[in-house]
Amino acid sequence: MDFSGRTAIVTGAGRGLGLSYARALARRGAQVVISDCGSDGSGSGADDSVAHDAVRALRASGARALADTADLGTEAGCQGLVQRTLEAFGSLDILIHNAGWVGYQALEQTDAGFLDRMLGINLYAPIWLARHAWPHLRQSAAPRLLLTTSDRALYPEYAQPGLLAYCAGKMAQVGIMNALGQEGAEHGIRVNAVSPVAKTRMWGVSEEPPELKPDWVTPGVLFLVSEQCQDSGYILRASNGQFSAWRPQEAPGVDYPRDLKRIAAATPEQFARRWGQIKQPFIGA
Repeated sequence: MDFSGRTAIVTGAGRGLGLSYARALARRGAQVVISDCGSDGSGSGADDSVAHDAVRALRASGARALADTADLGTEAGCQGLVQRTLEAFGSLDILIHNAGWVGYQALEQTDAGFLDRMLGINLYAPIWLARHAWPHLRQSAAPRLLLTTSDRALYPEYAQPGLLAYCAGKMAQVGIMNALGQEGAEHGIRVNAVSPVAKTRMWGVSEEPPELKPDWVTPGVLFLVSEQCQDSGYILRASNGQFSAWRPQEAPGVDYPRDLKRIAAATPEQFARRWGQIKQPFIGA
């Protein structure tokens, strides 16, 4: 899989999963922009050395790479990142929004600052990045946009107390994926999402883990941003070198929104009697 001549922005790429994605793209010929403000595990603070150290390592291996430390919680930061990418490399083909952080705050203690910071990186950043990247992606021969969601948000059995804001942001990226997938279809912009599991600093892991390695997520990510991927709207689950891709599938014959081809109920009592049938999911063919 060759990425020669293509330019990729990877956010949150100074460490962990993002750095693994960026390294792999660079090894296969891509020009890579390492976007990372160097915030801590709670999304606070900044350390410019994180992005610059990653870029120095990539350049030492012969890659063309650029460090960017803009705050992506603002539109100006997102716009500036895209602009500096174009100034350095002249084009933009791939945008991977990997940046994020895990913060715990119980519902009763939720405050506006915490919520704004979480939604800034998970809701506003992908929208502003896409907004300013869009005209340039439209000029690419194989434009790709990849967002990041989480099993913690997607599956009730993996939800955890205190992750309300985090889950809200990660589910928002699924909606953004669906909307932009439709909007980008006529321009060949493929939009998907990854739900990765890897032991990184978010797990409190600073050394190479024996399992759940970031590099074991990367093969699926590279495919989704490659010319070979012609799909949009898929969520790729990736963990321990294993992959599963899925998307919600409508039942056959549905005349949305008038006829769902499902279980009818005219009263609450009738609904209660049929609840066992109603809650059975449709399994697509």
